[in-house]
Amino acid sequence: MSVGGNGLTITPRTGPALSLRGFDHSPRSPRAAMAAPCAALSFPAARPLRAAAALLPTSPGLHLRVLPPFPPRSATSRRGLAAWAARASSAAFSSPQHEAAEAEAPEVRTPRWKPMCLYYTQGKCTMMNDSSHLEKFNHNFFVDLRVDTSKLRHPCSQDLDYLLILDLEGRVEILEFPVVVLDARTAEFVDAFHRFVRPSQMDEERTDRYIEGKYGKLGVDRVWHDTAITFKEVLKEFEIWLTHHKFWENGKGGSLHRAAFVTCGNWDLKTKIPEQCKDSAVKLPSYFMEWINLKDIYLNFYKRRATGMKTMMRELNIPLLGSHHLGIDDSKNIARVLQHMIADGAFMQITARRRPSSPNVEFLFEDRIR
Repeated sequence: MSVGGNGLTITPRTGPALSLRGFDHSPRSPRAAMAAPCAALSFPAARPLRAAAALLPTSPGLHLRVLPPFPPRSATSRRGLAAWAARASSAAFSSPQHEAAEAEAPEVRTPRWKPMCLYYTQGKCTMMNDSSHLEKFNHNFFVDLRVDTSKLRHPCSQDLDYLLILDLEGRVEILEFPVVVLDARTAEFVDAFHRFVRPSQMDEERTDRYIEGKYGKLGVDRVWHDTAITFKEVLKEFEIWLTHHKFWENGKGGSLHRAAFVTCGNWDLKTKIPEQCKDSAVKLPSYFMEWINLKDIYLNFYKRRATGMKTMMRELNIPLLGSHHLGIDDSKNIARVLQHMIADGAFMQITARRRPSSPNVEFLFEDRIR
């Protein structure tokens, strides 16, 4: 074994020499030795390496573990490869002090994502004192809608105070009515309104089939049957909620006050709400006369087309949370896209409106998703 300016060279009893290039052999503290670059190993086969490893110098302040840079033949399974990779990744210079510190360091765990309690989102959870229920389900919208203020890179002055993200579910009739509210300037979560909706034009048997096909696969059909109310009742409760937040004043009519609905497309307010109002024999409320189509804002801000929520999330590197086509989860995910766009400096403005005297919709952006 010899030490030179270019590093450490080990000559085993048989076989070619083993070279450790870039090894700093000067005296230093264990912490400094630990921070030194890992040695580069060059050898033709595992047998000379094992022979050479036996000749490596030992020191009370420095330990070197050597593993070949290729998996052993026994590591043919995926589990074996993963175990080998874990061992190989730990083959670095370390000190006893460092290893002791690692052993004593508390493990940092990322909180497990939990689905929302769909009774809680409707103000009907009766298990808030049940620890097993609280462990299984989330009861806090802020968990999924936290805002990192450091990412508000180019905040834009907004004309609106609040943005109400609406994403209806149900093609034949509305089955779910979720709204998530964000502060238009800070993108912070404000409140949410969520109701499951019982169809008015279907008999019980057809409704059961409809719900099984829609929500059964998501495992939430039970909560739907337990909590669903008619669309008329939903609108009544929604207007009380709007009035409480001063988004709208019952009796005066008109559009929302310094707030606007945000939808992912025009279908929710252009098509489905008017259809459901007709089926439920209620007048189309005045606060549904204008909205922001996030697809149009996205197109004009980023200069690229997005066919839907999942496209926007993919392009903005936002992971999907929850179940797609569960309305409250989709509304939260759209809200997360909106938070990202506000942080990037997007300006939120009305993209479509209709007049109470006319069913026609006026689209305000020339360049829009059609």
